[in-house]
Amino acid sequence: MIRLYYFLLPVLTYFSTVAQEIEAPIDHTYSIQQVLPESFQKLIDSSNTYYFEGNYKKSLEVNILLLKKALAANDSYNIHRGYRHLGYDYLAMNDTLLAEENFEKSERFAKISKNDTATAVTYMDLANLYSVLKNDHKTALVYHDKSISLFKQIKDSAGLAKAHYNTIITALKAEEYSKAFLHLIKAKKLRDFNNHVSYSIGIESLFGEYYLAKQNYEMADIYLTRAIEAAERENLGVELRSIYESYSESLFLQGRYAEAYEARKKYEIYFEEDLQNMISAKVEVVSTKFQVAEYRKDIQAAELKNELQAKIVTSKNRLNIILIVFSICALILFLAFLFAFRKRKKLVQLLRQKNLEYLKAKKQTEKLAKAKSKFFSTVSHELRTPLYGVIGMSTILLENEALKNHKEDLKSLKFSADYLMALINDLLLINKIDSTNLEDESSAFDLKELFESISTSFEYMKDQNNNKMQIIISEDVPKLLKGNSILLSQLLMNLVGNACKFTENGTIYIKAVPITDSPNRTTIKFSVQDTGIGIARDKFSEIFDEFSQLESNKYNYQGTGLGLPIVKKLLDQSNSDITLQSELGKGSTFSFNLSYEVLQKSKKQEEVTSFDTNLLKDKKVLIVEDNRINQIVTKRILEQNGIICTIAENGIEAVRFAKKEKYDLILMDLNMPLKNGFEATQEIRTFDPSIPILALTAVEIEEVRNEIYQTGMNDIIVKPYDVTKFIQTILKNINGKEIALVSGKDRKAM
Repeated sequence: MIRLYYFLLPVLTYFSTVAQEIEAPIDHTYSIQQVLPESFQKLIDSSNTYYFEGNYKKSLEVNILLLKKALAANDSYNIHRGYRHLGYDYLAMNDTLLAEENFEKSERFAKISKNDTATAVTYMDLANLYSVLKNDHKTALVYHDKSISLFKQIKDSAGLAKAHYNTIITALKAEEYSKAFLHLIKAKKLRDFNNHVSYSIGIESLFGEYYLAKQNYEMADIYLTRAIEAAERENLGVELRSIYESYSESLFLQGRYAEAYEARKKYEIYFEEDLQNMISAKVEVVSTKFQVAEYRKDIQAAELKNELQAKIVTSKNRLNIILIVFSICALILFLAFLFAFRKRKKLVQLLRQKNLEYLKAKKQTEKLAKAKSKFFSTVSHELRTPLYGVIGMSTILLENEALKNHKEDLKSLKFSADYLMALINDLLLINKIDSTNLEDESSAFDLKELFESISTSFEYMKDQNNNKMQIIISEDVPKLLKGNSILLSQLLMNLVGNACKFTENGTIYIKAVPITDSPNRTTIKFSVQDTGIGIARDKFSEIFDEFSQLESNKYNYQGTGLGLPIVKKLLDQSNSDITLQSELGKGSTFSFNLSYEVLQKSKKQEEVTSFDTNLLKDKKVLIVEDNRINQIVTKRILEQNGIICTIAENGIEAVRFAKKEKYDLILMDLNMPLKNGFEATQEIRTFDPSIPILALTAVEIEEVRNEIYQTGMNDIIVKPYDVTKFIQTILKNINGKEIALVSGKDRKAM
């Protein structure tokens, strides 16, 4: 698959890194040995020429001479270069052991020379050695990472580009495609730092190899044809041979056999042109191998002489070396300081500019966030306030015996209002999830009663579609759990609602089965199953997108498309996930897992679900509300529980009534003309600090929670409210403590 590897890797690496050595980037730290004498440079140039011609015998001779001279001069940097070039000679002759030995010596002397560029290049050499000849991709990638890290550290963009390039080739060969793609992106961004045309062509070709391996033939063809055009402009035959081979394979795998055949013919043309050079190079390799032993003796003798000479020079000239090193260090320090000062000045200017841009963007973001928050607050208040009246009045009228003939009409009215309320809540919940503004409210709850409450909520929709609903709770599920029951309700309500919408004349199952259990904690698998229209497998991911709708010729339901996205987002924030099993025409099953605390039997105060409303009889409550319909709804709900009600239409009246008469509790609307609920509460607190005052609000609680409690109010009720919770909150605050709950046996006695 990765044919470019065998051509581009050794040649491009060798050529590009040698070119890199000749360059002297200004941001590197150099030792004195890096200043090359003219004789060293000539030997380097000759070695490069012979190597690229495939004359490895001559290249070996020149590199032996280079190494002997460098050892005699105790020039660490050029010793590193000599060993490195020998390593590539041995690599070309497929002598892995000698190649590895010379690369390791190259690495050691690169470190001695204190040349970070040389060290980084050596890491790249070792990576190529392990990848090409040893097929040890794991070790190769370790050396690639070292090379990239060091090139980044010394800010050598050209070297970094080549390091990324070689890493791509190794990763592709190792079939680590994610790593290969990451380095492809990085290498493409750095192509401007490598002026060699083979680099740009190689990047395009490697993109083609990547997409070919991923079976994305369309993208593979785009990159491979782009590489072919560039290589043909530059008349690069060897590159064209490799690229045409890959291109023909891509076409063949797509079934485009005629085009694949044409590409294969072009590959063979370039292969024939290059075959003679390859044969000549192999012959040269064979002939050169016979002289390796003799050359090694020369190197070993030069190494021994270098060690002895180094010891003599060290003992005689230690003081001179110290003085020279000190002078050089002082000069380097001065130059580095000057460079750093100039660079710091530029960075400070850039930082100031970026700070100004950041502050501008920050202000704009805050402005947009405030506008969004204000919009949702306004929507919440303006929609929930009239809905409170519609839902409340329809609930009251349903209980009126005189309107039995209109019961179905009233049910339809209440269902429509409840649906609209659910839509508003979904929109607001999506906003809260996206802003990570959800609260984790933990409380005790009975799972069976929660399931029954949810089932009751869909009574009208169930009857409308002629469906049955069954609750199945395993006997192993604990009776009383502690956790976020509100979150569970939101999840199940959305899933059951979704099942009701797409099921007719069928059955909907709500199930709970424990999957792990311990004395104090349990994990439960919840599932909602229906016998509805089902979902096609290719639509599984699409249905969790916001505002998406499932289309069917048999069934057409137009909703908001928010239910399933809300479920997925809520589960994501709970470290859980939604599982879907479905088949068209056979229904769907949505399931998820959540963990809860298991309450002990001794916690009797939490094993209750009802409260005594007789305590509310003849209690006096002041209703402060400017909306006439809301006044009627709230008053009738309270009067049904024996409460004596007084209505104040604004904050001014509320203060006046509170001064004249003693009330057991005040229900205070927040948004009113003349004087709002906050102002009225503050004034009442000046002469009656103990009376319970409950805030009535249709806006999001998070926006006003702190202000409500700081003003002196005792609790919060959100409109439109659940009647049971509404009465429970009033009873709790009138008593001045938590509601005295009644156990199951006592409740039967009532």
